[in-house]
Amino acid sequence: MNLLNYRILLRKEPEGGYTVIVPSLPGCVTYGKTIEEAIEMTKEAIELYIESLKEHGEDIPTEEETLEYTVMVEAHA
Repeated sequence: MNLLNYRILLRKEPEGGYTVIVPSLPGCVTYGKTIEEAIEMTKEAIELYIESLKEHGEDIPTEEETLEYTVMVEAHA
């Protein structure tokens, strides 16, 4: 069994809960009422995403060549 690591982004929603996206897996988005639930839902979503890729004979994206930066910009009103 291969273990793959994916960066996830959690966004707190105004109505409550958290939306989660997996940048390396386009369209892999889920939601949880708590951070813990959101992370568990994300693990399931990633597993299903990878399963679908395998069924369709597609490559499984990894983050091996991914660089991450945070950029700060000034917003002018």
